[in-house]
Amino acid sequence: VHPRGSFGKLAEQSVGKDTTTGHWEIAGIVSSIPMPTFPQGFSSEVLHDIEQISHHHVLCNAPYSGTKAIEEYGEEHQKTGNLIVYTSADSVLQIAAHESVISLKELYRICAELRKKLQTGPNAVGRIIARPFTGVAPHYIRSPHRRDFSLLPPRDTMLTQLNQNRFDTIGVGKISDIFATKGIQKSYHTENNQEGMEQAMQIVQTDFNGLCFINLVDFDMLFGHRNDVNGYANAVSVFDTWLNEFLAKLHDEDVLLITADHGCDPSTPSTDHSREYIPLLAYGKSILPGHNLGVRSTFADIGATILDLFNLPNITDGISFKKDIFF
Repeated sequence: VHPRGSFGKLAEQSVGKDTTTGHWEIAGIVSSIPMPTFPQGFSSEVLHDIEQISHHHVLCNAPYSGTKAIEEYGEEHQKTGNLIVYTSADSVLQIAAHESVISLKELYRICAELRKKLQTGPNAVGRIIARPFTGVAPHYIRSPHRRDFSLLPPRDTMLTQLNQNRFDTIGVGKISDIFATKGIQKSYHTENNQEGMEQAMQIVQTDFNGLCFINLVDFDMLFGHRNDVNGYANAVSVFDTWLNEFLAKLHDEDVLLITADHGCDPSTPSTDHSREYIPLLAYGKSILPGHNLGVRSTFADIGATILDLFNLPNITDGISFKKDIFF
Protein backbone atom coordinates (compact mmCIF):
# COMPACT_ATOMS: atom_id res chain seq x y z
CA VAL A 1 0.00 0.00 0.00
CA HIS A 2 1.35 3.42 -0.98
CA PRO A 3 -0.56 6.16 0.91
CA ARG A 4 -1.42 9.17 -1.24
CA GLY A 5 -1.31 11.57 1.72
CA SER A 6 0.03 12.03 5.24
CA PHE A 7 -1.49 10.16 8.15
CA GLY A 8 -1.50 9.87 11.93
CA LYS A 9 -3.83 9.71 14.90
CA LEU A 10 -4.94 12.09 17.63
CA ALA A 11 -5.66 11.63 21.33
CA GLU A 12 -8.52 13.44 23.03
CA GLN A 13 -7.34 15.85 25.71
CA SER A 14 -10.79 17.10 26.75
CA VAL A 15 -12.77 15.55 29.55
CA GLY A 16 -15.57 13.69 27.78
CA LYS A 17 -16.27 11.73 24.61
CA ASP A 18 -19.40 13.30 23.19
CA THR A 19 -20.10 14.99 19.86
CA THR A 20 -19.96 18.56 21.13
CA THR A 21 -16.76 18.10 23.12
CA GLY A 22 -15.05 16.35 20.20
CA HIS A 23 -16.02 18.95 17.60
CA TRP A 24 -15.08 21.82 19.90
CA GLU A 25 -11.67 20.24 20.46
CA ILE A 26 -11.15 19.82 16.71
CA ALA A 27 -11.95 23.54 16.41
CA GLY A 28 -9.41 24.40 19.09
CA ILE A 29 -11.03 24.19 22.54
CA VAL A 30 -9.82 21.62 25.06
CA SER A 31 -12.58 21.25 27.66
CA SER A 32 -11.18 20.71 31.16
CA ILE A 33 -14.58 20.53 32.85
CA PRO A 34 -16.97 17.75 31.79
CA MET A 35 -20.43 18.63 30.59
CA PRO A 36 -23.12 17.43 33.02
CA THR A 37 -24.61 13.98 32.57
CA PHE A 38 -27.85 12.71 34.04
CA PRO A 39 -27.63 9.01 34.99
CA GLN A 40 -30.68 9.38 37.26
CA GLY A 41 -32.71 11.36 34.74
CA PHE A 42 -33.43 15.09 34.78
CA SER A 43 -34.36 17.18 37.79
CA SER A 44 -37.89 18.31 38.60
CA GLU A 45 -36.76 21.81 37.62
CA VAL A 46 -35.88 20.68 34.08
CA LEU A 47 -39.10 18.68 33.77
CA HIS A 48 -41.07 21.73 34.88
CA ASP A 49 -39.35 23.82 32.18
CA ILE A 50 -40.24 21.24 29.52
CA GLU A 51 -43.86 21.10 30.64
CA GLN A 52 -44.18 24.89 30.80
CA ILE A 53 -42.73 25.32 27.30
CA SER A 54 -44.55 22.42 25.61
CA HIS A 55 -47.81 22.20 27.61
CA HIS A 56 -47.25 18.42 27.72
CA HIS A 57 -46.16 16.08 30.50
CA VAL A 58 -43.01 13.96 30.29
CA LEU A 59 -42.57 10.21 29.79
CA CYS A 60 -39.48 8.07 30.52
CA ASN A 61 -36.94 10.57 31.98
CA ALA A 62 -34.09 8.07 32.20
CA PRO A 63 -30.97 6.97 30.31
CA TYR A 64 -32.35 4.96 27.39
CA SER A 65 -31.57 3.64 23.95
CA GLY A 66 -33.44 5.90 21.54
CA THR A 67 -34.99 3.02 19.61
CA LYS A 68 -36.05 1.32 22.88
CA ALA A 69 -37.54 4.58 24.19
CA ILE A 70 -39.92 4.98 21.25
CA GLU A 71 -40.66 1.26 21.22
CA GLU A 72 -41.68 1.24 24.90
CA TYR A 73 -43.28 4.69 25.22
CA GLY A 74 -44.48 5.38 21.68
CA GLU A 75 -48.06 4.15 22.11
CA GLU A 76 -48.59 6.07 25.36
CA HIS A 77 -47.14 9.17 23.70
CA GLN A 78 -49.57 8.84 20.80
CA LYS A 79 -52.52 8.43 23.18
CA THR A 80 -51.63 11.28 25.55
CA GLY A 81 -49.37 13.66 23.60
CA ASN A 82 -46.85 13.48 26.45
CA LEU A 83 -43.23 13.86 25.34
CA ILE A 84 -40.66 11.05 25.50
CA VAL A 85 -37.63 12.56 27.24
CA TYR A 86 -34.45 10.54 27.73
CA THR A 87 -30.68 10.83 27.96
CA SER A 88 -27.59 8.65 27.45
CA ALA A 89 -24.09 8.35 28.87
CA ASP A 90 -23.33 11.67 27.15
CA SER A 91 -24.47 15.19 28.00
CA VAL A 92 -27.70 15.11 26.00
CA LEU A 93 -31.39 15.73 26.58
CA GLN A 94 -33.41 14.06 23.83
CA ILE A 95 -37.08 14.71 23.13
CA ALA A 96 -38.86 12.16 20.94
CA ALA A 97 -42.28 12.80 19.43
CA HIS A 98 -44.33 11.21 16.66
CA GLU A 99 -44.64 13.53 13.68
CA SER A 100 -48.42 13.00 13.61
CA VAL A 101 -48.71 14.12 17.26
CA ILE A 102 -46.17 16.95 17.48
CA SER A 103 -45.25 18.75 14.25
CA LEU A 104 -41.58 19.19 13.39
CA LYS A 105 -41.95 22.95 13.72
CA GLU A 106 -43.41 22.59 17.22
CA LEU A 107 -40.80 20.03 18.32
CA TYR A 108 -37.99 22.31 17.14
CA ARG A 109 -39.62 25.24 18.95
CA ILE A 110 -39.81 23.30 22.20
CA CYS A 111 -36.13 22.32 21.96
CA ALA A 112 -35.03 25.85 21.02
CA GLU A 113 -36.93 27.42 23.93
CA LEU A 114 -35.58 24.82 26.35
CA ARG A 115 -32.06 25.51 25.08
CA LYS A 116 -32.47 29.17 26.07
CA LYS A 117 -33.41 28.06 29.60
CA LEU A 118 -30.55 25.57 30.06
CA GLN A 119 -27.48 27.70 29.32
CA THR A 120 -25.66 27.74 32.67
CA GLY A 121 -25.44 25.82 35.93
CA PRO A 122 -25.83 22.11 36.69
CA ASN A 123 -28.56 21.63 34.07
CA ALA A 124 -26.59 23.15 31.16
CA VAL A 125 -26.71 19.97 29.08
CA GLY A 126 -24.36 19.87 26.08
CA ARG A 127 -27.05 19.20 23.49
CA ILE A 128 -30.82 19.16 23.35
CA ILE A 129 -31.84 16.88 20.50
CA ALA A 130 -35.18 16.78 18.70
CA ARG A 131 -35.91 13.13 17.83
CA PRO A 132 -39.01 12.87 15.63
CA PHE A 133 -40.31 9.44 14.64
CA THR A 134 -42.97 7.93 12.39
CA GLY A 135 -44.70 4.59 11.82
CA VAL A 136 -47.15 2.54 13.86
CA ALA A 137 -46.67 0.44 16.98
CA PRO A 138 -44.67 -1.66 17.46
CA HIS A 139 -42.73 -0.74 14.32
CA TYR A 140 -41.85 2.88 14.97
CA ILE A 141 -39.06 4.40 12.87
CA ARG A 142 -36.86 7.38 13.69
CA SER A 143 -37.35 9.96 10.97
CA PRO A 144 -34.34 11.70 9.38
CA HIS A 145 -35.46 15.12 10.69
CA ARG A 146 -33.35 15.12 13.84
CA ARG A 147 -32.09 18.53 14.96
CA ASP A 148 -29.42 19.38 17.58
CA PHE A 149 -29.46 22.46 19.81
CA SER A 150 -26.00 22.89 21.33
CA LEU A 151 -24.49 25.11 23.98
CA LEU A 152 -22.51 28.06 22.66
CA PRO A 153 -18.75 27.39 22.60
CA PRO A 154 -17.18 29.08 25.65
CA ARG A 155 -14.70 31.06 23.55
CA ASP A 156 -13.54 31.67 19.99
CA THR A 157 -12.68 28.69 17.77
CA MET A 158 -10.92 28.31 14.43
CA LEU A 159 -14.33 29.04 12.87
CA THR A 160 -14.76 32.44 14.51
CA GLN A 161 -11.13 33.30 13.77
CA LEU A 162 -11.59 32.47 10.08
CA ASN A 163 -14.91 34.29 9.90
CA GLN A 164 -13.54 37.42 11.58
CA ASN A 165 -10.74 37.49 9.01
CA ARG A 166 -13.21 37.31 6.11
CA PHE A 167 -12.58 33.72 5.10
CA ASP A 168 -15.57 31.58 4.14
CA THR A 169 -16.84 29.19 6.82
CA ILE A 170 -19.25 26.58 5.49
CA GLY A 171 -20.91 23.90 7.61
CA VAL A 172 -22.42 20.73 6.14
CA GLY A 173 -24.56 18.35 8.19
CA LYS A 174 -24.99 19.21 11.86
CA ILE A 175 -21.87 21.42 12.13
CA SER A 176 -23.88 24.61 12.52
CA ASP A 177 -26.00 22.98 15.23
CA ILE A 178 -22.95 21.76 17.17
CA PHE A 179 -21.42 25.25 17.25
CA ALA A 180 -24.79 26.97 17.79
CA THR A 181 -24.09 28.79 14.46
CA LYS A 182 -21.13 30.65 16.06
CA GLY A 183 -18.52 31.30 13.36
CA ILE A 184 -20.57 29.63 10.61
CA GLN A 185 -21.20 31.86 7.61
CA LYS A 186 -23.22 29.41 5.52
CA SER A 187 -24.87 26.14 6.54
CA TYR A 188 -26.29 23.20 4.59
CA HIS A 189 -28.38 20.89 6.77
CA THR A 190 -28.27 17.27 5.59
CA GLU A 191 -30.10 14.21 6.87
CA ASN A 192 -27.74 11.38 5.88
CA ASN A 193 -24.31 10.55 4.48
CA GLN A 194 -25.50 10.59 0.87
CA GLU A 195 -26.83 14.14 1.13
CA GLY A 196 -23.64 15.23 2.89
CA MET A 197 -21.40 13.75 0.22
CA GLU A 198 -23.50 15.25 -2.57
CA GLN A 199 -23.34 18.68 -0.93
CA ALA A 200 -19.57 18.38 -0.42
CA MET A 201 -19.13 17.45 -4.09
CA GLN A 202 -21.03 20.58 -5.13
CA ILE A 203 -19.10 22.86 -2.77
CA VAL A 204 -15.64 21.61 -3.78
CA GLN A 205 -16.40 22.66 -7.36
CA THR A 206 -17.14 26.25 -6.32
CA ASP A 207 -14.53 28.94 -5.85
CA PHE A 208 -14.77 29.50 -2.09
CA ASN A 209 -11.88 30.79 0.00
CA GLY A 210 -11.92 29.32 3.48
CA LEU A 211 -13.07 26.20 5.31
CA CYS A 212 -15.81 23.70 4.53
CA PHE A 213 -16.46 21.60 7.67
CA ILE A 214 -18.50 18.44 6.98
CA ASN A 215 -20.10 15.94 9.35
CA LEU A 216 -21.31 12.61 7.94
CA VAL A 217 -23.71 11.43 10.62
CA ASP A 218 -24.68 7.90 9.51
CA PHE A 219 -21.48 6.23 10.73
CA ASP A 220 -22.40 7.21 14.28
CA MET A 221 -26.19 7.43 14.26
CA LEU A 222 -27.17 4.44 12.11
CA PHE A 223 -24.32 2.00 12.58
CA GLY A 224 -22.08 2.80 15.58
CA HIS A 225 -24.84 3.28 18.14
CA ARG A 226 -26.81 0.33 16.74
CA ASN A 227 -23.86 -2.11 16.75
CA ASP A 228 -24.31 -2.70 13.02
CA VAL A 229 -20.87 -3.88 11.91
CA ASN A 230 -21.95 -4.81 8.38
CA GLY A 231 -23.82 -1.55 7.89
CA TYR A 232 -20.79 0.41 9.10
CA ALA A 233 -18.48 -1.50 6.75
CA ASN A 234 -20.79 -0.88 3.80
CA ALA A 235 -21.01 2.85 4.61
CA VAL A 236 -17.20 3.07 4.69
CA SER A 237 -17.06 1.29 1.32
CA VAL A 238 -19.57 3.73 -0.20
CA PHE A 239 -17.60 6.67 1.22
CA ASP A 240 -14.35 5.23 -0.14
CA THR A 241 -15.77 5.01 -3.66
CA TRP A 242 -17.11 8.57 -3.42
CA LEU A 243 -13.80 9.82 -2.02
CA ASN A 244 -11.90 8.80 -5.14
CA GLU A 245 -14.23 10.98 -7.23
CA PHE A 246 -14.00 13.82 -4.69
CA LEU A 247 -10.17 13.86 -4.72
CA ALA A 248 -10.23 14.35 -8.48
CA LYS A 249 -12.22 17.58 -8.00
CA LEU A 250 -9.79 19.23 -5.56
CA HIS A 251 -8.04 22.39 -6.73
CA ASP A 252 -4.24 22.66 -6.66
CA GLU A 253 -4.14 24.57 -3.35
CA ASP A 254 -6.90 22.62 -1.58
CA VAL A 255 -6.14 20.55 1.52
CA LEU A 256 -8.45 17.74 2.64
CA LEU A 257 -8.41 16.55 6.26
CA ILE A 258 -10.39 13.46 7.30
CA THR A 259 -10.92 12.71 10.99
CA ALA A 260 -13.58 11.94 13.64
CA ASP A 261 -14.93 13.53 16.82
CA HIS A 262 -14.91 10.38 19.01
CA GLY A 263 -15.09 6.62 18.73
CA CYS A 264 -18.34 4.67 18.23
CA ASP A 265 -17.27 1.05 17.77
CA PRO A 266 -20.11 -1.10 16.38
CA SER A 267 -18.33 -4.34 17.34
CA THR A 268 -18.49 -3.83 21.12
CA PRO A 269 -21.46 -4.59 23.42
CA SER A 270 -21.77 -0.88 24.28
CA THR A 271 -24.03 1.35 22.19
CA ASP A 272 -22.34 4.52 23.48
CA HIS A 273 -19.40 6.55 22.20
CA SER A 274 -15.92 5.24 22.96
CA ARG A 275 -12.93 7.31 24.04
CA GLU A 276 -10.09 6.36 21.71
CA TYR A 277 -7.61 7.69 19.18
CA ILE A 278 -9.19 9.25 16.10
CA PRO A 279 -7.73 8.99 12.58
CA LEU A 280 -5.94 11.85 10.85
CA LEU A 281 -5.63 11.78 7.06
CA ALA A 282 -4.27 14.74 5.08
CA TYR A 283 -4.34 15.00 1.29
CA GLY A 284 -3.58 17.66 -1.29
CA LYS A 285 -1.51 18.17 -4.43
CA SER A 286 1.36 19.54 -2.29
CA ILE A 287 0.93 17.21 0.71
CA LEU A 288 3.66 14.66 1.42
CA PRO A 289 2.49 11.14 0.47
CA GLY A 290 3.14 8.36 2.96
CA HIS A 291 4.31 10.68 5.75
CA ASN A 292 3.54 9.44 9.27
CA LEU A 293 2.51 12.29 11.58
CA GLY A 294 2.55 9.93 14.56
CA VAL A 295 0.34 10.35 17.61
CA ARG A 296 -0.79 13.92 18.23
CA SER A 297 -1.65 14.92 21.80
CA THR A 298 -4.95 16.70 21.06
CA PHE A 299 -7.67 17.00 18.42
CA ALA A 300 -6.99 20.76 18.62
CA ASP A 301 -3.90 20.29 16.44
CA ILE A 302 -6.36 20.20 13.53
CA GLY A 303 -7.74 23.65 14.35
CA ALA A 304 -4.23 25.02 14.84
CA THR A 305 -3.16 23.62 11.46
CA ILE A 306 -6.18 25.04 9.65
CA LEU A 307 -5.46 28.53 11.01
CA ASP A 308 -1.81 28.10 10.02
CA LEU A 309 -2.85 27.17 6.47
CA PHE A 310 -4.54 30.58 6.25
CA ASN A 311 -1.58 32.32 7.94
CA LEU A 312 -3.69 33.36 10.93
CA PRO A 313 -2.57 33.54 14.58
CA ASN A 314 -3.09 30.35 16.56
CA ILE A 315 -5.83 30.93 19.15
CA THR A 316 -6.36 27.20 19.73
CA ASP A 317 -5.08 24.79 22.37
CA GLY A 318 -3.27 22.79 19.69
CA ILE A 319 0.00 22.80 17.75
CA SER A 320 0.05 23.11 13.96
CA PHE A 321 1.48 20.28 11.85
CA LYS A 322 1.46 22.38 8.65
CA LYS A 323 5.26 22.35 8.35
CA ASP A 324 5.27 18.54 8.60
CA ILE A 325 2.94 17.77 5.68
CA PHE A 326 4.15 19.92 2.78
CA PHE A 327 6.87 19.20 0.27
